[in-house]
Amino acid sequence: MFELMLTMLERLGIIVMIAFILTRFRFFRQMIHADQLGKKQQYLAILFFGFFGIIGTYSGLTFSPDSFQFDRWANNLSYNEALANSRVIGVVIAGLLGGYKVGIGAGLIAGIHRFSLGGFTGFACGFSAVIAGLISGALHRKNKHVSPKKAFLVGASAEAIQMMIILLVARPFNQAYDLVQGIGIPMILANGIGSAIFLLIVQSVLNEEEKMGALQAQKALRLAESTVSFLRKGLNPDSAKGVCRILLQEVEASAISITDTKQILSHVGLADDHHKCHSPIQTDVTRTVIEKGTLVVAKHEDIRCREEDCPLSAVIVAPLKQRGETIGTLKFYFRSEKEITDVVIQLMKGLSSLLSNQLDISEADRAFELAKEAEIRALQAQISPHFLFNSLNIIVSLIRTNPNKARKLLVSLSHFLRQNIRGTTSTLTTLEQELKHVRAYLHIEEARFVDRLTVDYDIEDRLLRHKVPPLLLQPIVENAVKHGIKDREIDCQIHISIQSTPNGKTKISVRDNGDGMDVRKQGHICKEFYEESESTGIGLYNVNRRLQMMYGEESLLVIKSEPMKGTEVTFEI
Repeated sequence: MFELMLTMLERLGIIVMIAFILTRFRFFRQMIHADQLGKKQQYLAILFFGFFGIIGTYSGLTFSPDSFQFDRWANNLSYNEALANSRVIGVVIAGLLGGYKVGIGAGLIAGIHRFSLGGFTGFACGFSAVIAGLISGALHRKNKHVSPKKAFLVGASAEAIQMMIILLVARPFNQAYDLVQGIGIPMILANGIGSAIFLLIVQSVLNEEEKMGALQAQKALRLAESTVSFLRKGLNPDSAKGVCRILLQEVEASAISITDTKQILSHVGLADDHHKCHSPIQTDVTRTVIEKGTLVVAKHEDIRCREEDCPLSAVIVAPLKQRGETIGTLKFYFRSEKEITDVVIQLMKGLSSLLSNQLDISEADRAFELAKEAEIRALQAQISPHFLFNSLNIIVSLIRTNPNKARKLLVSLSHFLRQNIRGTTSTLTTLEQELKHVRAYLHIEEARFVDRLTVDYDIEDRLLRHKVPPLLLQPIVENAVKHGIKDREIDCQIHISIQSTPNGKTKISVRDNGDGMDVRKQGHICKEFYEESESTGIGLYNVNRRLQMMYGEESLLVIKSEPMKGTEVTFEI
């Protein structure tokens, strides 16, 4: 028994390898993070985990109850042979991560395959795989991570149930009893441990990625706050020099340059004297970036540095855009090509996008009239610095006392800001993306209200694919938080509803139980900039204006409110 246990644990190395490979697949990452799997994702998960169960079967050991000998990899079995294997691991993980449909589907694939191999336990083991998928699927919980401890208990329990089914179904009973006595404990422990190891590896890789994402978001926030005052002045030598100095302090590069389409505006770092008179439009690399608007990684000789003793040997060149047109480049210089990693390239893309959006904002500030895109940018500019600072203060206060919550808030803040930036460059998005934007915002506000805020959702999922203008729902929710429930000491409530109407429209409403407003204010707040001490009303005004421009008068905001009884904002599209 002990020798069998060791051998099975050795073969768990296959599980470790597959668990790591799984983390490389996009659909698997989506399954980990998704609230609910779509049909295509479910089919992919069933096929993958079913195949994983088959691998677990083939990696098993043939076992004879008569001789208590085990050998070779699994293949066609004689009638008096059985398998000691790790098939149940794939089925259990499928159910825990994907739900009962995925668990049962993977169990059917792995079970039918096991039945086809034969042996006196063929039917019992095949049926047990389906039962394992049903049990693990019943223990699946949306929006909750599965712990390795839970995976161990479910994996071990599923294997124990399989031993019971073998005793009840497999014949002759004496042979079944000898089999369970010989392989029962090793298989229960090995499959429990294998399930726990699988989850542990997957979660460690994904948690590390989330941690890196949070750090990158923190750096992006810091850079955004530091550079915005320079880029509001537009792209010129003074603003470029200030931005380059800030970036050089935050990014591990040897030198940084910013150019327009004709000349270098600023170069900070190594080889400063080598680049002052260097015209970027004369180089093939820079011309390619300016003409095509895409990031390029190149050797330093490709940018035709005139100095032979220049210490820089590699460069990343990214476009700086304004209103979709490339107006300059951002360059990171390095001593060696080995310093240019995927992380650096992704950071460079993010910085290029960040600076480009800040340049868009600076252009919008100088515009005389608002077009549709300019109105969206004005709405994006409504994001209060106080909200950012309050959010960061909350996160800082949680870093020591509750680091997991601090990490989740950073991820939510990153998603919130990314959606706001995306809203400045797109004319349409989906209700699903709008709802994710709102959830990220409310996740942060719930932490600020400290158990005083309750959010209820009443959503028809089929409506979430409908297209709407970006930044449509979040300003309404933010208005409910900032002006509705802000003064309530307890029991703050927000209800968000997306439902279909009998006439085929989609009705969206946001209701709070806050202070409410009087009739006079209701008549003005969406039709003009309503002046008050804390807000200009630009958020609801822009939402109302864009609804009118896209859907007509029948889709304008409808506000129902009574002082001290709350407010409901509704519109139909």
